[in-house]
Amino acid sequence: MAMVNRVVDSNRNPRALQARLALLTRVGLKRLDDCVLHFPLRYDDETRICPIASGNSNGPILVEGELIACEVSRRPRRQLVVTIRDGSAQATLRFFSFYPSQEKSFRPGVRVRAYGDLRDGYDGLEMIHPRCRLVATGMSLSETLTPVYPSAKRVTQALLKDSVDLAMRTCDLSDSLSKEIRNRWGLSGFEESVRLLHAPPPDIDSSSVADRTHVVWRRIKFDELLAQQLSIRTHMRKRASRVAVPLRGQGALGQSVLSAAGFGLTAAQHRVEMEIAADLARARPMQRLLQGDVGSGKTIVAALAAARALESGGQVVVMSPTEMLAEQTFRDFSGWLERHGFSVLLLSGNLPRTQRRNSIARISSGDARVVVGTHALLQEDVHFNNLVLAIVDEQHRFGVHQRVALRGKGTQVWSSPTRLVGSKMPEAHLLMLSATPIPRTLAISHYADLDISTIDELPPGRTPIATRLVADRRRNEVIQRVRDACMQGRQAYWVCPLIEESEALQLQTAVDTHAALCATFPELAVGLLHGRLKAAEKSATMSAFQCGELQLLVATTVIEVGVDVTNASLMVIEHAERMGLAQLHQLRGRVGRGSAKSTCILLYQTPLSTLARERLKVVYESTDGFEIARRDLELRGPGELMGARQSGLPMLRFADPVRDVDLLEAACEVAELLLDTDPEAVEKHLARWLPEAREWLNG
Repeated sequence: MAMVNRVVDSNRNPRALQARLALLTRVGLKRLDDCVLHFPLRYDDETRICPIASGNSNGPILVEGELIACEVSRRPRRQLVVTIRDGSAQATLRFFSFYPSQEKSFRPGVRVRAYGDLRDGYDGLEMIHPRCRLVATGMSLSETLTPVYPSAKRVTQALLKDSVDLAMRTCDLSDSLSKEIRNRWGLSGFEESVRLLHAPPPDIDSSSVADRTHVVWRRIKFDELLAQQLSIRTHMRKRASRVAVPLRGQGALGQSVLSAAGFGLTAAQHRVEMEIAADLARARPMQRLLQGDVGSGKTIVAALAAARALESGGQVVVMSPTEMLAEQTFRDFSGWLERHGFSVLLLSGNLPRTQRRNSIARISSGDARVVVGTHALLQEDVHFNNLVLAIVDEQHRFGVHQRVALRGKGTQVWSSPTRLVGSKMPEAHLLMLSATPIPRTLAISHYADLDISTIDELPPGRTPIATRLVADRRRNEVIQRVRDACMQGRQAYWVCPLIEESEALQLQTAVDTHAALCATFPELAVGLLHGRLKAAEKSATMSAFQCGELQLLVATTVIEVGVDVTNASLMVIEHAERMGLAQLHQLRGRVGRGSAKSTCILLYQTPLSTLARERLKVVYESTDGFEIARRDLELRGPGELMGARQSGLPMLRFADPVRDVDLLEAACEVAELLLDTDPEAVEKHLARWLPEAREWLNG
C-alpha cells in the first residue's frame, strides 16, 4: 500500500526530468514522448463509492468510511490492521507491508477511501492491501477510470501516471494523418484516441477497451502498422538506389552442376531459379528470400545461383547456423563444383590456428571461390577478394545484423576506384533460404522489403511420412517398433530435447536415453549426438550413421537441419508437446528421404495443455509446411513466432497482422501514398512511433 503522492512537475527542472527518464527506461520509455504511447494494462473504477454493506465484490470496488481503529498486530504475522465504517457496515483493511509514516497517518476520526477486493474474512468483511488515500474536505471523485500501467521495479504507478499527464500536456499530439485519410479508413483522431485510452469515461464499454476492439484502438493499431510499413518502404527505396555487379553467367556451369547432382529440377525449382537469375543479372543488389518446405530442393537452387556468380568471376559465401549444416552444404557444393575447377573451402570456429590462418589467406587471395561456414565467417579478419553473392541458409536463425555483416563483406573488397560502378560502391547480392514458410500476413508486414520465391512442390519419389501420436505410457511399444525397423535393415532417430537433467522441466535427457537404449538394444549400434560434443566427435558420429555403421542415433535437436540419410525411415521425438510446430516439422523432415515408408512417432506426456494438444494435432493432421506455418502464426502470434532479433523489425505491441489484416493492407496503401506525396507527414509519423528508425528489415 502506498499513499498517492503527486510527483513534482519535473518539466520545470531539467535535472529532475533526466532523473525521471532514467527510471522510465526500466519500462522502455526513453523519451517523454514515449509516455503518450504507454497505454494502461487495465483500468480501476474509482468514479463511484460503494457501500461497505454491499458485501463480497466480484472485482475491486471503492469504499469510503471513518477510521475507527488502527493497530499493529503480530498474529499470525506482523500486519497493520485498520478498521473503517460507513453508514452501512464496517470493514477491516490489512497491510502486511507498511511504513511507520503510514501507521501515523491512520488516526481515528479521519476519513479513508480504499480500493480493492472486498471479501469475507476472519473478522468480517476485509480488504487485503487496498490502495488507500485520506479524504480531505471537499475531495471529489475521479471523473474517469484510473489507468494501471505496465511497470517495473522502482517505477511506481504514481510516477507513470504523472509522466503520462506531463507528456499529454507538453508533447505534440497533432495528427500525422490528414482528415481525408482518416475519413476514408474510418480512423479517429490521434489526440482523441490517446486521451481516451489514458482516461476513459466511466460509461465506456470496458470490454471493447480491454480486448482492443474500441474504435480508438483501430487508430492506434493503424498508426503502428503504418510506422512499420513506412520504415520498410523507406528502406526499399534506398535499396533501389544501390548498385551491385551484374552476374550474367550463361548457365553452362549450372547444367554441369545438375548433371553432377543426378536429378533434374521440378517446375517450381526451375521457376524460382529463373527469378533468381533475373535478379542477379541486374545492377542493383538482389535481396531475395527463397522459401520451400523441408526437402523441396532449396540447396540445389542456391548452388545454381552460386554457379552463375562463379561464371561471372566472383566469389560466393554460404553461411549456415550450425556446423553440421555447414558440413553438409560443403560436401554438396564440393561434389558439384570442384570437378569444374572451383575450389570450395569450409570455415568454422573450431579450426586449428594454422589451418584457419591458411584458410583466411585463401579467402582473401581469391583462391577459395566458394566459402562455406558458420558465424566464423563474420569475424573481422575474414576478408574476401571479390565477393559478389552471399547465401544465408536457415536465415531465421540469424539476426538482422549478422545478415547485414555478411553482405557487408562484399563492400570491403571494392576499395579500388576502378571497381566502382559509376560513383557508387557495389554490394554483394543476398539470397536467403528458409524451410519455415512465411504466412501471407507476415510476408506483408515483416518481410515486405524482400522479393520472395517459393518452391511449392516436392521432388518426385519422396515418400509421404506417417505421423503417430503416442502417449509415454506406451513407450515399450515404441521401443519394439524401433527394434523391428533396425533389424530389418533400416535406421532410426531418437530425439531428446535436453542434454542434462533439468528439475524444472523433468525431461528425459539425451545422455540418459542413450545409456538406456544401449542397454535395451545390445544387438544394435547406438550413437549419441548433441551440441556439446567436439566438432570431430559430431562429424565422426554423423558419418558413421550416414554410412550405416550405426543403426540408431540418439540426438538432441541439432539434427533439425543439415542431416540427410536416405536409409533412415523412423523417428521418435521425446516430449513432443514441449516443442514448437516449426521445429517438429523440421525434425520430421529428417526421415522420408528415401523410397522406404517412413514414420515419425511423437511421444508425449499427459496431461496435455490446450496449446500443446493443438500443436500436436496440427502436426498429426498435416505434412504441408505452409499450412503448419499458418497455424503456427495463429497459435503463437507474430511476436513469439518471429522475435525482433530475427526480423530486425521492432515487434508490434498493439496490432496483430492476422486479426488486423484489413488495417495492415490499408497501412501498406497509405504508406506508399505518404512517401510519394507528404514527406513531412512521414517524418512526423516515424518520429512519433519509431524515433530510432533504422533500416530495420534485413539490412
